[in-house]
Amino acid sequence: MLQLLSLLQTHRYWPGAELAARLEVSARTLRRDVDRLRDLGYPVDAGRGVGGGYQLRAGAVLPPLLLDDDEAVAIAVGLTTAAGGSVAGIEETSVRALSKVVQMMPSRLRRRVDALQAYTVPTVLSGPTVDAGALTAIAQACRDDERLRFAYTARGGQRAERTVEPHRLVSLGRRWYLLAWDLDRQDWRTFRVDRLADPAPTGARFRQRELPGGDPAAFVQASIASVPTRYDVLVTVQAPAEAVQRVVCHWGTVEAVDEGSCRLRMGVDSLDWPAMVLSAVGAHFHVTRPPELAEHLLETGRRFVRATEPTHP
Repeated sequence: MLQLLSLLQTHRYWPGAELAARLEVSARTLRRDVDRLRDLGYPVDAGRGVGGGYQLRAGAVLPPLLLDDDEAVAIAVGLTTAAGGSVAGIEETSVRALSKVVQMMPSRLRRRVDALQAYTVPTVLSGPTVDAGALTAIAQACRDDERLRFAYTARGGQRAERTVEPHRLVSLGRRWYLLAWDLDRQDWRTFRVDRLADPAPTGARFRQRELPGGDPAAFVQASIASVPTRYDVLVTVQAPAEAVQRVVCHWGTVEAVDEGSCRLRMGVDSLDWPAMVLSAVGAHFHVTRPPELAEHLLETGRRFVRATEPTHP
């Protein structure tokens, strides 16, 4: 029964034959276990006929959830992050939910969560926030394979209605992105969720298309990198590529020259960001392009030098 509940919680709909095969039980045993779950308060819908199956329906109240140790800790960690994260309007709710989850945990798991909270320091970063209701509506449309309509403000400020087949939500660099098939443009598109307004499911179902490359995060990252930027930065850094990549993360590309040096490429609209990255790397470097970056670094260096000089009346 526990294994059955676990499967029902992780899948939108299970054909009866497939579910029985996964559990290695007969159809009769499966029906009996489903009835037991219903007696415990889990609303399980059943479809009749040859192609019938089972689905866990949202009930009037939330029945007990089945979590293993790692899942329970992951929920606590996620709620801790959400309490100070980039989703607007759920900070206080996350704190309340976290207190309930931790209270119900066995002591061995509570110690793990307490250690995490005691020895980590959250950093509040500036950046756009997204509406929790919008994020939930988009996630449900992705799950249910349901077309979505919303208003979207493009980078240049143009606002338009878009109808898409949502594929995945991707969190990247403190921002949320919706990866979807745009029905008007008949192509894959990436949308920043903070620029999206009034997402509404249309009721029209669709079959998920095959994403080129198969990796949503990599697709979104490549899509962001392809957006034209004001400056094309190329810098040779006297440090191993692995060390530089850890600092740059997904905001640039790093190519090894040899074991002790690499080339860093970044597309940016502001030169402040590559200056911060190069400072954080903590190694010698040479600017190949653009010349504006060299001038920016020179002026920044002068400003820091002036800050070390004695103050005169």
